[in-house]
Amino acid sequence: MAFPTGVPTKLTQGSGTRGGIGESTLRPDGTLKVTGEFAYSSDLWHEDMLWGQILRSTVAHAEIVSIDTSQALALPGVYAVMTYDDLPTGVRHYGLEIQDTPVLAHGRVRHHGEPVAIVAADHPETARRAAARIRVEYRELPVVTDEASATAPDAILIHENRTDHHAGHVPHPNIVHRQPIVRGDVAAARARADVIVTGEYTFGMQDQAFLGPESGLAVPEEDGGVHLYIATQWLHSDLRQIAPVLGLPEDKVRMTLAGVGGAFGGREDLSMQIHACLLALRTGKPVKIVYNRFESFFGHVHRHPAKLAYEHGATRDGRLTHVTARIVLDGGAYASASPAVVGNAASLGVGPYAVDDVDIEAVALYTNNPPCGAMRGFGAVQACFAYEAQMDKVARELGLDPVEFRQRNAMEQGTLLPTGQPVDSPAPVAELLRRVKARPMPPERQWESSEGTDVRHLPGGLSNTTHGEGVVRGVGYAVGIKNVGFSEGFDDYSTARVRMEVVGGEPVATVHTAMAEVGQGGVTVHAQIARTELGVAQVTIHPADTRVGSAGSTSASRQTYVTGGAVKNACELVREKVLEIGRRKFGSYHPAWATADLLLEDGKVVTDGGEALAGLAEVLDGEVVEVEREWRHRPTEPFDLRTGQGNGHVQYSFAAHRAVVEVDTELGLVKVVELACAQDVGKALNPLSVAGQIQGGTTQGLGIAVMEEIVVDPETAKVRNPSFTDYLIPTILDTPTIPVDVLELADEHAPYGLRGVGEAPTLSSTPAVLAAIRNATGLTLDRTPVRPEHLTGTDRT
Repeated sequence: MAFPTGVPTKLTQGSGTRGGIGESTLRPDGTLKVTGEFAYSSDLWHEDMLWGQILRSTVAHAEIVSIDTSQALALPGVYAVMTYDDLPTGVRHYGLEIQDTPVLAHGRVRHHGEPVAIVAADHPETARRAAARIRVEYRELPVVTDEASATAPDAILIHENRTDHHAGHVPHPNIVHRQPIVRGDVAAARARADVIVTGEYTFGMQDQAFLGPESGLAVPEEDGGVHLYIATQWLHSDLRQIAPVLGLPEDKVRMTLAGVGGAFGGREDLSMQIHACLLALRTGKPVKIVYNRFESFFGHVHRHPAKLAYEHGATRDGRLTHVTARIVLDGGAYASASPAVVGNAASLGVGPYAVDDVDIEAVALYTNNPPCGAMRGFGAVQACFAYEAQMDKVARELGLDPVEFRQRNAMEQGTLLPTGQPVDSPAPVAELLRRVKARPMPPERQWESSEGTDVRHLPGGLSNTTHGEGVVRGVGYAVGIKNVGFSEGFDDYSTARVRMEVVGGEPVATVHTAMAEVGQGGVTVHAQIARTELGVAQVTIHPADTRVGSAGSTSASRQTYVTGGAVKNACELVREKVLEIGRRKFGSYHPAWATADLLLEDGKVVTDGGEALAGLAEVLDGEVVEVEREWRHRPTEPFDLRTGQGNGHVQYSFAAHRAVVEVDTELGLVKVVELACAQDVGKALNPLSVAGQIQGGTTQGLGIAVMEEIVVDPETAKVRNPSFTDYLIPTILDTPTIPVDVLELADEHAPYGLRGVGEAPTLSSTPAVLAAIRNATGLTLDRTPVRPEHLTGTDRT
């Protein structure tokens, strides 16, 4: 793992306090998690609590003729059964942006697994049995499953009488949102092209596959409110959606983050939050809901499957002339984050390349397929798979090395994006490609040794399907671009409350935010920021809750940037107040107190030359300093609805991959031998966590390349594989060596010069693996994931 130095980053404070920015400090929750002692939301417990259960639709599209709950209510131990008619207020829908999702189905169900009724009972098995006793009569309706059935003139409307702000500019009511990106003159550019390459691509539906299922505990309060302990990505967004349905003011819906067992976008929407609160308020008792794995597949959104059609033109000397694309994302039955996913797919649809003439259209559909929304990479993943396949095709048509062709067209700082926005920070696309290509290749035929054949290094692994016969090596490259933070004019801010006091004779800082720690390591970084800015060894991270202002979502690679920025800003203000106290108490003792260049390091106030003036315990001596601060990044603006022009994003991140695979061409089995990554992170606040994020994102990209896909029956819109038996994710045996090469080229607009890290490696790992498999087999492979039948010619679809 290499961490070369790029543009130096000046820290606000000195670096004298151990455990600060730039160090690989250990995670405070790390030991508890690896030893199995960490309390996740599914471990929540309350005396006298009830268990909640959700009855879900068994069909994807149907009228609800009747619901009979009498047998469920008659079961001993059942405290409550609720349907749509039992909801306490007229607010009965919710949603991140468009409030189109019913709390419980009413009139009709729009997707397989939609919640229809909820039950509370004194035992989880009783709750399950009660839910099974509810009789729902359906009258099935035809299903809408693709673009043709969704946009036909006589198509069944998934949502009639739309009034959301996207409805007025879409060409059909079954289109959630449409975003064109038009720049330059594509017709003229096409005439200049010596080579024109087209391609049509299919991207499968991927699940976030977090290991901790949806779960939470709702506790009724004496004042008529409710306290919800929940695993989520955004406490205040949940609060904004929950309170109106309950008919409560937001200050009577208290929320505390429980232990989160992974998220990756799947917890950005509500799942069981409202249901648990409704049952708790109805029964007057605490109610816990925990999904099993089958329920979890229906209980959260997935990554949008997509159909993508691209055209690339280039001159004989390897310069791109133009790019056109049509990207169709299947949003499923409800909007979720589809509008923002469309914006990302369209605005980043050309990739990290300088192209003057562009015509892109991205749309998201309403269908009866499972709802899709946020997942790591958020629209940029699907586009990257297609445009990188195109780049390989064009390079092959021109007889150019695929890396060299990419480097000739790579964007750099100052490049204008297709949206007209300039890239105003380092964009080392060509350098990232150079680094992954320059890495030594892993040895050939690693399965051979003096002791015989080690099948673990072969396609098929311990299934012992080959000893090397028919195994061919391939190498592939890809690079991607991902935006960081919320975009298109969204008021993206975070709040931090920092307190400094003396406890037990030692100065202690307490950091309180509503940031959801979902495994990304934010609690570690917040403590590092406080140590750096305040010079204290002891930092307490207060549990995340809604008693402090919003921290925004733990998504879009934004938390270290935005909530980290808020913590840094609040710490700076605390530091100034501490220095004011010191000047008031000790200013007459040393002239250095009058200077502006005082630092807090190792529990002391020191000059920039290192001379200690006083201990922080002496300075504070019974006084408490506390600051709460909102912090915002630079504003963005919406994309024009006709041209897509606008400064829509605040920052970009870049990653490149080289994949080395070995393919058993007879059986269609793939072994990914190595998946090397180079990424610019601006500033590695915690190098070990940065490497972990890159390796984790890379592995998720590997999953969608060769195994992960939610399979939906095109005739019934039912999910065929809602379990980890049939939905496969990479295990440690599938995960290759992932060497990481980190560049630190500071973004002067960001705190410490950092860049969001977590999503970019998910983009380019998938097309790199596909490129390597194409290189090994000579096959076109225009869909992901690649299955054995695609490699052996036995695919019957």
